[in-house]
Amino acid sequence: MQSVQSVKKPIRIKPGVVFIYVILFGWALTTIYSMFWIVNNSFKLSRDVMNQSFTLAFDPVMDNYTNAFDRINIGKSYLNSLIMSGSTVLLVLLFGGLAAYVLSRFQFRGRRALFSILYASLLIPAFATVVPVYELVIKWKIVNTYLGLIFPQTAGNLTFAILVLAGYMSTIPKELEEAAFIDGCNRWSLFTRILFPISRPAFASAAIFVFLWSYNDLFSALIFVNKETVRPIVALLSEISSQYGTDFGLMATAVSLTVVPVLIIYLFIQKYIEKGLTEGAVKG
Repeated sequence: MQSVQSVKKPIRIKPGVVFIYVILFGWALTTIYSMFWIVNNSFKLSRDVMNQSFTLAFDPVMDNYTNAFDRINIGKSYLNSLIMSGSTVLLVLLFGGLAAYVLSRFQFRGRRALFSILYASLLIPAFATVVPVYELVIKWKIVNTYLGLIFPQTAGNLTFAILVLAGYMSTIPKELEEAAFIDGCNRWSLFTRILFPISRPAFASAAIFVFLWSYNDLFSALIFVNKETVRPIVALLSEISSQYGTDFGLMATAVSLTVVPVLIIYLFIQKYIEKGLTEGAVKG
């Protein structure tokens, strides 16, 4: 028997592909190095950050991390951020899910107009709504409280959640609803027992985006909750530069404690974020 030798074809790499990978590598290198530079300087004294900023911290100093919790009470700010961002996510998913259920499963007059209004509201910058929202917050007497930031962030993220969830729910077959009604389900049971479990990937994607946006919302935090007892962690960073402007080691530590946990969480949930980019396609 004659042995048949498979002929290997030479691998051809297109110049365009090489160029794309070079650009992506350079972008990733600059991003990773910036994060490494911050973390590395967090283990140095303030004078070493100024004089030897680009050297490795072979003799790490932990005083910056001790001062971060004792001197500026970064743990309290972490707790405030978790309370406000977590509450925002829960409210957005609750009201956004119910609104998405109505828009995706019911046909009524003005439905397309509501979708158009929702799309148009995404074009309105947050800066344009600060004055009326702040007046409402003052009238409700919730300035410098948890609700003073939770309510504006909930309202600001509702549109995104409604569009994402409505787009996913519109793909669910109507036969499931008919079977549920035959079994005796009402509208609330249909939403909680059937539509919500099926739409769980879309709810997870919306929750991740809303939490990250709420956690990083410095603009709203500086306006609605500037009191130290309810100050979120992003607002704390802006105040370190004024109160402890010369302590660059403490500033690097605060930035590291703010950003690194989010990056670690992102590594574990990135597949859900990638799903969220496609599962929210809206069918008008």
